[in-house]
Amino acid sequence: MLDKDRIPKHVAIIMDGNGRWAKQKGVPRVAGHNAGMKAMKKIVDHSDKLGIKYLTVYAFSTENWKRSVEEVSGIFGLLVKYVNSELQELIRNNVKVTVFGDYSMIPEDAKRSLEKTLEQTKDNTGLQFNIALNYGGRDEIKKAVCAIAEKVKAGELQPEDITEETISAHLYTGVHNYDCPDPELMIRTSGEIRLSNYLLWQTAYSEFVFTDVLWPDFTPAEYEKAIEEYQSRDRRFGGR
Repeated sequence: MLDKDRIPKHVAIIMDGNGRWAKQKGVPRVAGHNAGMKAMKKIVDHSDKLGIKYLTVYAFSTENWKRSVEEVSGIFGLLVKYVNSELQELIRNNVKVTVFGDYSMIPEDAKRSLEKTLEQTKDNTGLQFNIALNYGGRDEIKKAVCAIAEKVKAGELQPEDITEETISAHLYTGVHNYDCPDPELMIRTSGEIRLSNYLLWQTAYSEFVFTDVLWPDFTPAEYEKAIEEYQSRDRRFGGR
C-alpha cells in the first residue's frame, strides 16, 4: 500500500523498451512507440491521481537523431497524434505541459501542435508534465554554463558568486519560471541500468528504480510498485 504522505513530488522516467516490445510482438518499431504513447497517457493520468506535482519523461534525446528517418518521423508523428487527441483532456485535468530541450529542430507540424499545447496549458496549476524532447543532460549543462558566462562577461555576475543554485536556475528545470524541484524518484524501464544523458545534474540525490518491464507494459500498478520501492528507502543525502 502506498503511503499517501510520502508520494514523491517529482518523478522522472526513462521510457525504454518500445523497440524490444515491437520485436517481441513481430510488429514495426513505430507500433512499439505507439504502444508506448498509450502507456505514457496512463502514467500521466495516474500521476495526477496520486498527487504527484511534476512528471518528467524522456521522449527524444539529442542522440536519437541517429535512428532511421522512418523511426524518427514516426516518433514525431505520434507526438502530434498525442497532443491533438489529449489536449482537451489535459486542459480539463488542469495539467501544465512544458518542454525540456531545444524543440526548434523538430518537424514543423509537431512544433505547431506542441506550441499550441504549451500555450493553452501554460496557466494550469495542476500536474506539471515535462516532456524532455531533443534533450541531452550534457547539452543542458553546457547551455547553462554559457548563459552564466555571458552574465559574468556583462558584469552582471561575479565568478565567486556562482553557486549550485545559480547553476540550477539556468537549467531547463529552473528557467521560464518552471521552478521544478529535483526528482526524488527516477524510474527506468526495460532492464537497462544507466542514465543515458538524462537529468545529470538534477538526479544527483534521486532514488533510482530499475525494472525489467518494457515501457509499453508499464502499467499504473507497476508504477505504484516503483513508488513503493522508493518509499521503502531511507534518503540520507550523504549523511548518516
